[in-house]
Amino acid sequence: MEEELDNIIVLNDEDGNEVKFEFLDLVEMDDEEYVVLLPAIDEENNEDEGEVVILKVEDTDDDSEEESYVGVEDEETLNKVFEIFKEKFKDDFDFIDEN
Repeated sequence: MEEELDNIIVLNDEDGNEVKFEFLDLVEMDDEEYVVLLPAIDEENNEDEGEVVILKVEDTDDDSEEESYVGVEDEETLNKVFEIFKEKFKDDFDFIDEN
């Protein structure tokens, strides 16, 4: 039995630990690209927070096709990217407004 892992990416956290995410979308805004990720469900404790992670896409300096992802500190930018994502996928996901 082969698992479907096409949309799973593995990133390293600040402590060097590998963390798996499900890739949901790539959002372009103001000539920048942002990835919208959902933490993969941990099979050991079945935690499913349901909160997305938004990271800015940056090209690496070398000639490889690798990209790096950096955290977004600006709350306004995060909200704008998330609103674009929600609009695109309003029929696919049930969004919960925590305000």
